[in-house]
Amino acid sequence: MFSDSDIEQIKKRGITLQKVDQQLDRFRKGFPHIHLTRSATIGDGIIKLSQEEVDHYVEAYDDRKDLDVIKFVPASGAATRMFKPLFQFLEHFDGSNFDFITREEKKVGKFFTELDEFAFYGELSSEIIKRENRQVGEVLNGGGYKLIVETLLGQTGLNYGQLPKGLLKFHEYEEGPRTPAHEHLVEAKAYAHKQGKIKVHFTVSPEHLEAFKSHVDGILGENDNFKVGYSTQLPETDTIASKPDFSPFRLDNGSLLFRPAGHGALLENLNQISTDIIFIKNIDNVVPDRIKKETIRYKKALAGVLITYQSKIFSLLSQLESGADVYDEARGLLEDLGYKGDFSNQKVEELLNRPIRVCGMVKNEGEPGGGPFWVASGSDQTLQIVESAQVDKDDKSQKSIFKTGTHFNPVDLVCGIKNYKGEKFDLLKYRDDETGFISEKSHNGQKLLAMELPGLWNGSMANWNTIFVEVPLITFNPVKTVTDLLKPTHR
Repeated sequence: MFSDSDIEQIKKRGITLQKVDQQLDRFRKGFPHIHLTRSATIGDGIIKLSQEEVDHYVEAYDDRKDLDVIKFVPASGAATRMFKPLFQFLEHFDGSNFDFITREEKKVGKFFTELDEFAFYGELSSEIIKRENRQVGEVLNGGGYKLIVETLLGQTGLNYGQLPKGLLKFHEYEEGPRTPAHEHLVEAKAYAHKQGKIKVHFTVSPEHLEAFKSHVDGILGENDNFKVGYSTQLPETDTIASKPDFSPFRLDNGSLLFRPAGHGALLENLNQISTDIIFIKNIDNVVPDRIKKETIRYKKALAGVLITYQSKIFSLLSQLESGADVYDEARGLLEDLGYKGDFSNQKVEELLNRPIRVCGMVKNEGEPGGGPFWVASGSDQTLQIVESAQVDKDDKSQKSIFKTGTHFNPVDLVCGIKNYKGEKFDLLKYRDDETGFISEKSHNGQKLLAMELPGLWNGSMANWNTIFVEVPLITFNPVKTVTDLLKPTHR
């Protein structure tokens, strides 16, 4: 199936021929569906903290001055999807069909009518004056809608259509606008400041790495309290694309097409970090300072929950190692860590001695995405974050269970990646390789099948100790489309 030039291309990416064969075989066989037993709810898989308990766990975290912590931010590639309505506008607006703005595409109409409310308005206005020697209002009054959008998105303008979300201006302050990258640094200072350092790690697309570094350096200046690291998604984590007939998809020049394998590929990046605690939060889930308080409070509370349970785990494992018979107590703790089953003594020790994650969960308000569920694992059950793509849509009972989910995964994680002896776990050993995704995509109009690795907080953490905690909805404010920036939480 593969020519000498194919094999050379594969090797250059750091991928083995065996792995490519396995991926093509996976396209043929598919991934097995996850079997849901029920949704996780308050009291059955999800902890709801009282305000007194939140205070207690915040204090528990604040008291641990010795901890080495880092904030890990999966930063997106180009923000193309955020501006999808505007790209569609450029494609379909002919200068006269104004109903496309006002009726058919409400997000576009809202964009124009509230244009001066965006944090990037000042930058856009300056660019319009420079290019047109006219004010934005004059351009709009003259029907220059396309000019406005082209200036914002185009490479000859602000290039927002190709920049990553982390570098876009999201929020306005008296001292000037801030980007999500800037907001994450401010957040980190509030809850990831330990041992005199504030550690932040951004995963960035290779083409945006230098721009990201320059932007962050410009924000921090001579502030040496921050230690900011970067990594890119490794090319060896890319997966081969397939034709619908399961043969390799080839480009016009005959070379094989490889695609980034989703956020699950970032497990390799996460595995390079060796600290006591890792906070994980998506790049676009940020808010202005005026409503950061609850986010900071609950981030600390989640960390407090983690170190409290971790202390119990470490104590039990140390006692077991010394020969003490504390298996009954250990079995009781396993239920709090997302396991239900009849486990042997050996299995009890194995389950306890794993990485641990505490995941914030918000009430389900209809957002698309995954949520917390109890999942069958042989005769046992485990707590998992499950995406809709993992559920068999042809099975009515499974579809019904998924729809009854009471909570949603906002990607609000605190992770402990060291064992009771202080040694770092190899996180790759705790991934469930049977939980990837296959989706239909296209390239230059041709259909293809694309494969994603088990998601970073889904299958990549399937075999971690897991605790779900309800967090307030105010802590979840992602920006998926440009008009989300007009919501009250982002103004």
